Amino acid sequence: MVVFHLLVVLFLIATGVQAGELRTGTLTGQMKIKGGGPLGNGQVFLFRKSSGPPPSPDRYWRVPDEVVSTDVEGRFTAQLLEGTYYLGASKRPAGKEAGPLQDGDYYLPSEDRKGMMWEYAVKNGETTSTGTIAAVVPYRKGSDKTGGPLTAIEGVVTNAEGKPVERVMVFAFVSPGMIGKPLYVSERTGKDGKYVLRVHSGGTYYLKARDLYGGGAPKVGEFMGGYGKTEATPVVVKTGETLKGIDLRGGRFEGRGPGRE
Repeated sequence: MVVFHLLVVLFLIATGVQAGELRTGTLTGQMKIKGGGPLGNGQVFLFRKSSGPPPSPDRYWRVPDEVVSTDVEGRFTAQLLEGTYYLGASKRPAGKEAGPLQDGDYYLPSEDRKGMMWEYAVKNGETTSTGTIAAVVPYRKGSDKTGGPLTAIEGVVTNAEGKPVERVMVFAFVSPGMIGKPLYVSERTGKDGKYVLRVHSGGTYYLKARDLYGGGAPKVGEFMGGYGKTEATPVVVKTGETLKGIDLRGGRFEGRGPGRE
């Protein structure tokens, strides 16, 4: 996530906005488990409202714009660009990485008990407090109660020989360049190479497969793949539809230049 934020900063500098001119503020607060103690050593997710739909972790996984850790008391502090942010949080068993929720995780549902989103405005040079949010609960797959159909893209990730690739993720971008932060990410593929990428709504997406979560330049040996033979091919899905047969192919990155480094 630090890499994604760095890309935003570099873009702003390249377009004439210097780092000293960035309008930033601070968001602080405390996360607690509903009916229990603090969400110590967990993660808080910040989603910029202007960058995409509100998070809905039981229906799709939007990639956060920023991620910060909580301390042992569940307290957090985030330095953010000025704007309005949706809030999320989770805590996973030791050794588990960021990404779509799995059974056994603790998470913050996307709405409070009144049905309102966790939404906060961050203003330049000011500190905004969320207060104490004691609403984190255990996650169970299928906990979504809306009853509405999901919007998703399904397929198989294979290597150059056509064999399924295990433990890679599929990322959805909204521009063909696929540079910077993706909007959505799937769970990791199994031994059969199958993936399910859930999105908020229908639209045109461009897909990339990687085995590293967090972006940045590829490392030697990392799997890289995409949808389209020679260039990114758009995938068009309708709201409420599961589009199947969108298969991605790729291979292990061998490096750049004569020394392949």
